[in-house]
Amino acid sequence: MTFAALAQAPDRRRTEARLLALVVLITVFGYTYTGLSMGALRPGGLAVFTAGMLFMTLVPHLVLRRYAPRADPLILPLATLLTGIGLVLLHRLDLTYAQTPRLKTAQAANGQLLWTVIGVMVCLAILLLLRDHRILQRYIYLTMVIALVLLMAPAFFGADMYGAKRWILLGPLSLQPGEFVKIMISVFFAGYLTVNRDALALAGRRVMGIQLPPGRQLAPIFTIWAISLLVLIFERDLGTSLIFFGVFVIMLYMATDRTSWVVCGLLMATVGAAVVGSLEPHVHGRVTAWLDPMRAFTKEGQAEHMSDQLAEALLSFGSGGISGSGLGQGHPELIGFAGNSDFILTTVGEELGLAGVMAVIMLYVLLAQRGLRVGLSARDPFGKLLAVGLSGALLLQVFVVSGGVTGLIPLTGKALPFLAKGGSSLVANWVMVALLLRISDRAQRRREPA
Repeated sequence: MTFAALAQAPDRRRTEARLLALVVLITVFGYTYTGLSMGALRPGGLAVFTAGMLFMTLVPHLVLRRYAPRADPLILPLATLLTGIGLVLLHRLDLTYAQTPRLKTAQAANGQLLWTVIGVMVCLAILLLLRDHRILQRYIYLTMVIALVLLMAPAFFGADMYGAKRWILLGPLSLQPGEFVKIMISVFFAGYLTVNRDALALAGRRVMGIQLPPGRQLAPIFTIWAISLLVLIFERDLGTSLIFFGVFVIMLYMATDRTSWVVCGLLMATVGAAVVGSLEPHVHGRVTAWLDPMRAFTKEGQAEHMSDQLAEALLSFGSGGISGSGLGQGHPELIGFAGNSDFILTTVGEELGLAGVMAVIMLYVLLAQRGLRVGLSARDPFGKLLAVGLSGALLLQVFVVSGGVTGLIPLTGKALPFLAKGGSSLVANWVMVALLLRISDRAQRRREPA
């Protein structure tokens, strides 16, 4: 290796170390400020929280220095900062739940911290065991079989919670298979499209000025479309269905560079959502609440048992204004189980204002941008498509969650990545971080001169 190449890896890790130190300062300050603003002279659990943040920053950083020294220096700090912000917000909600027993909401911060440690350990295990991401390409069909089993399992063995069947109960624990399915389908699509990209890129008939793919090659997109509709019908899980189908269309466009696939995908998604939204009662109810959220406060809406959560969320965002009321000074607990769902974003909007919401969204955008950059720098087609698929899944999930709670689209009920309570979501997101780090390290090694 040349001297310049040898110096490149330490520079990346030094940049990462500085950013991780800043992450610890921001999150510990937020935790302390939240406790003080809500009347605690000494914020409880500060030592445990600080130790947890030090573990989440120091141990992964040391592992990366040894086993992935050329990995992207921003992915780990961004993921750690989002996770830390989520822990601060859950701690803030726990303080209110403890002060208001009538809400009957279980505290979530300690459990989320435990799941965070588990997620980081899974991330480190993947970095230690998976030295080359291309090994996953050998098992794409096995991966897809497992993904389909997990995807359909809640329809037969799952529990109906909050109107959707996306959980599998395992004793006192609950599992959301859809969080892991988005990673598995990204692995499968990356391997499948790597082999069949030439056939899928062939030109077909021209309809209304749009070059459509050949009829025989339309079979994959029709199959995925049908599966996503089945998920939407039997599990009433709009979010997973949108992410599942959207990731496939994004990766298909990346592999073939044909806009006709995107047009076909958008048309099929629109038709499917319209049909299911008009026939399936639960999905139809969410569409109705989205079209007129304030109707939930009227006598007609109460007679129809309409949910008032979207209306409360919009009022919460409006009361926050530009800069927010300050951590601990709002009333996000008025929205039921805010810390256990996608509505945790309303806590940001009310207490940190529009500025805080934009900052959180920009963190997601930066994390996805680094993932896309990893995909562009990867030399092998499988790694390129896998990085793009994982980044696309993250962006789609953030879009369906933030769009739902702000009234842009109907509510989907998915967990906001890294922020909302959920062990399955948190572990799956850290698996995604591990794969992006491994792909980026491999891509950078191949770019350096020998």
